[in-house]
Amino acid sequence: MSLYAIKPRFQDLLRPLTDTLARRGVTANQVTLFAAGGSIVAGAIAGLGMFARPLFLLIPLWLLVRMALNAIDGMLAREHGQKSTRGAYLNELGDIVSDVALVLPFLAIPALSTADVWLFALIAVVVECAGLIGPLTGASRRYDGPFGKSDRAFALGAFALWIGIGLPVGAIAPWLWRLWIVLSIMTIVRRVQAGIAEADT
Repeated sequence: MSLYAIKPRFQDLLRPLTDTLARRGVTANQVTLFAAGGSIVAGAIAGLGMFARPLFLLIPLWLLVRMALNAIDGMLAREHGQKSTRGAYLNELGDIVSDVALVLPFLAIPALSTADVWLFALIAVVVECAGLIGPLTGASRRYDGPFGKSDRAFALGAFALWIGIGLPVGAIAPWLWRLWIVLSIMTIVRRVQAGIAEADT
């Protein structure tokens, strides 16, 4: 299971806004670039949380906005005739840049291992690459869980909220990140296995 499964319901809620944006000339690529740029800015500001922990509250707030933007750019592309090769590149690369930008601020938390944060950021990129390889082998783009983009966003948002409201970050925190790393590796394996099985049928 993955939070990705609830995406269609979320899209239904955002469809009226998407239709309005389309009528006003907003493009999917513009939304995609805004989402990536916003993630970089939000991550940079949150990284200053070593001086003011409430700045980490920006991460869960932005993750909600980013989730909406990701749904909107997809609907603009599919439902309003804005699909393009450039848009496909921007969408996938923008997501990867955003993921890394929103993970690295946690380097500012002394209780976390620097190596764990960097490793999680790296594996998050590999998770997405494992999904993207599907079409190259004749399979579909894989979104299998248990720790895809939506699940990572939920976990990071919850952890940032914990930090931002000033709750203690104890010795369990590094082990929580290591659990996320293990779940991410499981996700890579599942996406590869599912892609191979689909391509071989």
